[in-house]
Amino acid sequence: MRLGVEAALVRGVLVPGDVEVDEGVVVDVGLGGGGGPRGRIAVPGFVDLQVNGFGGVDFLAAGGDDYARAGEALLQTGVTAYQPTFITAAESAMVDALRAMPPNGSAPHVVGAHLEGPFLSPERLGTHPFEHRLDPDLELLDRLLDVGRVTEMTLAPELPGAGGLIRRLLERGVVVSAGHTNATADQAREAFDLGVSTVTHLFNAMRPFRSRDPGIIGVALTRPDVCVQLIVDGHHLADETVRLVWAAAAGRLALVSDAMAGAGVGGGSYQLGDVAIEVADGVPMREDGVLAGTVLTMIEAVRNLHALGIAFEDAVGAATTVPARIVGRSDLGAIEPGGAADIVVLDDRLEIVNVLCAGETRVVA
Repeated sequence: MRLGVEAALVRGVLVPGDVEVDEGVVVDVGLGGGGGPRGRIAVPGFVDLQVNGFGGVDFLAAGGDDYARAGEALLQTGVTAYQPTFITAAESAMVDALRAMPPNGSAPHVVGAHLEGPFLSPERLGTHPFEHRLDPDLELLDRLLDVGRVTEMTLAPELPGAGGLIRRLLERGVVVSAGHTNATADQAREAFDLGVSTVTHLFNAMRPFRSRDPGIIGVALTRPDVCVQLIVDGHHLADETVRLVWAAAAGRLALVSDAMAGAGVGGGSYQLGDVAIEVADGVPMREDGVLAGTVLTMIEAVRNLHALGIAFEDAVGAATTVPARIVGRSDLGAIEPGGAADIVVLDDRLEIVNVLCAGETRVVA
């Protein structure tokens, strides 16, 4: 099957010509005679590392049917792989959520769980419930890791005992991200030297950047071995902030949606774990006015980043190649012969025309 595109984004380079797919695999790229409408480009399926919920579903309380419904809604937005993200909650709730998470074979692909908490700074909790926040506890960590497939964990590296958590997580193959943190620059350096490799929603829910106290933000932006994750929804960050991050960290910036249950649905009342959320004018908030995730989609994040002057190829890379690299999945976020056919076809307005997941057509505009 040919996709009928004019070009494909292959490892960051636009390759003219059509793409052929057979039995879930990309057979070839750069083929002549595509014959489809002009302006269509095949890009890798988006990889979202932080999805709290989608399509009316809160993943912390989701079952099999809920995941199927949310998955179909995510596919409509070009996401072919994602990490269900569980915010700080009681241990029993996190255990139940890990047990309910679908296996790898689902569509879109479930990379694994992103545990955002409970080992977070009490000063930088954002919307996370204070009553469930905990100081580092190795026994609790082991219990959680033994329950389900955890691929990323966000923690505050300055907490006493956090070093032990970081070492244990790395031993078990889990990506460690710093977030909801009050870490100083010195504490951030120590954490990155220990193996923390990324930062959860940079600038949000963390020690602010100051001229003589750059904190974790300043250190992350100046460390070429650290990837930063960013919410580009027009609410969490000013445009100039996004441009500043790109100027310092081009090629190691990963877009994330931080979506909650209202994403893909609209305004109204939703849950984010134990927290009641109201979505109005496209902004989810807790009753006290604290931002509580987003209703952002990954295709919107790509458009937003591109609109700030970032090249199309790089904006797509921030939603594909970089997040796949963060979680060590070279089989995701790429179009290449022999690789899985997880593909989004875009038109010249960056509207989604088609989505394939493992070669199966899931969305047709």
